[in-house]
Amino acid sequence: MRTVPLGPGTIADFHRAVLGLLAEAGHEVRLSGAPNEVEPATRFAEDREQRGYDPHGAGRLLGALLSADRVFRLFRSSFLGKVSPVHFFWGSFDLAVTRFSGRPAPPHPGGIPHLPDEVTREAYSHEVSSAGFWPGGAGAPGGPFFYSYAYPAPEGFGAAAVKPEAARFDEALGEFVLDYEAVRTAPDPDAALLVFLTTTYEAAADLAKWDRSALECAPGVPRVPRRV
Repeated sequence: MRTVPLGPGTIADFHRAVLGLLAEAGHEVRLSGAPNEVEPATRFAEDREQRGYDPHGAGRLLGALLSADRVFRLFRSSFLGKVSPVHFFWGSFDLAVTRFSGRPAPPHPGGIPHLPDEVTREAYSHEVSSAGFWPGGAGAPGGPFFYSYAYPAPEGFGAAAVKPEAARFDEALGEFVLDYEAVRTAPDPDAALLVFLTTTYEAAADLAKWDRSALECAPGVPRVPRRV
């Protein structure tokens, strides 16, 4: 079985190797050929800047993502309304889970770099409370941290009292953030993250007057059906 080894090199070379391997296996893959949600968005086939590869850093990131995924799945299990799977955005490179109120939202203004506005407006066509983990990078300040935001953000959302104590509202981002280090070093990291997810969602849902009694349930066990 052929593989593409991971190591230092250019994105262009890696891109060509992956597509070549897929073609050999009989898979025709159509891609836009450029990254989303970052600036600048150099096309993969043209990005010939030499880049390093840190296998230990990649392993630590994988561990953080798996730990976050475990708690996100538990958090997801306490919602009966429409809720996304725990999913990974390759553009912004964050792991996320989103709850929906079921009510339409005003059209999103768009403007996210290298992401069509129609895609953004479809994603935010209904009210959401969304949370995730962002490891940082892509030239943006901050990170790694957990985040939670609402669209549209109800009045008073940024001033809401949330937990744990290390959580704060970032005015520039328009969302609550909790540094990864604060979770990692907490006596009970899972509990610290879960209370952040829960209290920020509750702030959004209460201020926006979601029908919480119809949308919520007791936490379940991920991938285990409830008894009816």
